[in-house]
Amino acid sequence: MHAEEILKISAKTGRGVPELLSEVIKRVDAPESEPGRPLRALIFDSVYDSYRGVIIHVRLEDGSIKAGQEITLLSTKTNHKVEEVGVFTPKRFQTGELKAGEVGYIIAGLKQIRDVRVGDTVTTVGDTVEMLPGFREPKPMVFCGIYPTNDQNFTEMKKALEKLSLNDSGFTWEPETSEALGFGFRCGFLGLLHMEIVQQRLERDMDVDVIQTAPNVTYEVVRRARGGKPETIRVDNPAKLPDEGEIEEFREPICRLKLICPTESIGACMKLCLERRGKFVQQEYISPIRVILSYDIPFAEIIYDFYDKMKSITRGYGTMDYQILGYEADNLVRLRVLVAEEEVDALSIVCHRDQAEYKGRRMIQILRKEIPRHLFEVALQAAIGGRVIARETIKSVGKNVTAKCYGGDISRKRKLLEKQKEGKKKMKNVGSVEIPQKAFLAVLSVDKE
Repeated sequence: MHAEEILKISAKTGRGVPELLSEVIKRVDAPESEPGRPLRALIFDSVYDSYRGVIIHVRLEDGSIKAGQEITLLSTKTNHKVEEVGVFTPKRFQTGELKAGEVGYIIAGLKQIRDVRVGDTVTTVGDTVEMLPGFREPKPMVFCGIYPTNDQNFTEMKKALEKLSLNDSGFTWEPETSEALGFGFRCGFLGLLHMEIVQQRLERDMDVDVIQTAPNVTYEVVRRARGGKPETIRVDNPAKLPDEGEIEEFREPICRLKLICPTESIGACMKLCLERRGKFVQQEYISPIRVILSYDIPFAEIIYDFYDKMKSITRGYGTMDYQILGYEADNLVRLRVLVAEEEVDALSIVCHRDQAEYKGRRMIQILRKEIPRHLFEVALQAAIGGRVIARETIKSVGKNVTAKCYGGDISRKRKLLEKQKEGKKKMKNVGSVEIPQKAFLAVLSVDKE
């Protein structure tokens, strides 16, 4: 681009805006469409209005659309009657008709935003047209449990999630119950940024304090069948995985990760990817001081703290992007955490077998520091299937029952100690262990150390 072609524009003062619009007309070619072709419109966005329902944002590729016309959404095969059409100025301005090449909105009486999918094609009822390319149905890939900090706020949190899902078709949620955290919700997100945005909106915009469990991805499990064909199921919660003896093949999602980093950080970035079980694909220099590193890496390895570590080793100059490629089988296991011989489902994770012992030992070491001492001993165990791979014990709170004995026979002290021992044994059988909320948050730092 030459210097004389650059326009001087100020959106704040309005300087140069008329000249910009004139240049857009000159430089951007008008859309080409043959007259008489059936309607084809691309949905590129949608918003929910509490009075009008779903407002669909479209770009017309062929044909035209008017108020009162019957339309079909090709992906859902549903028919609707157009109530209003118009353009953006930038506010909605009703025009009564949209023609090929124009961008505008459609109101057709839809009540739920999930009925409208971005990338879908709109056409006239009865017309047979080819769907516009690029449509992919949004599928949640990252899941985590979200619980209110106080059980009394469960209803408020449910209303907040319902309100949030009205304008976000990629966000899914369903109620779930945890023995440790109580009543909450299992939420699905399109990716890492999506998860962070939803959490921030819940806390800031809707003033709901939440506890978030460790994020996990969707796994594919081939379950052994007795005398029949093996069954392939998708699992988004480690607690719902079948027993290890029933699993024939365990698959995890793989993504193509692209890192843009300074040349002096190449070694550190490669080391980070290899630690996360990444496979090198290619290296491309985009300038003398910047390079693109491509890796095929398990999606589960980047959903928690990978971005923070990458930013740290590149001193803030690195960026990353990823795309899901598919599922690959690997030697994966479900790591269970037992507190006082009872499994805590909210702490279960899926990891590679080679990393299971390290992660299990670190988790229970952290829990040992976070769970307060009780009047009886509390056993913390990490297990794979029925095999315990790590154990820690939280000692009981001691009481000097022999303090009142100033002398006398030793048998009296032994009697008091035996009585205390029997009491602790009985309390261990009937007592319950309270796990504080900060313990669940502390377990998330296993990979950071």
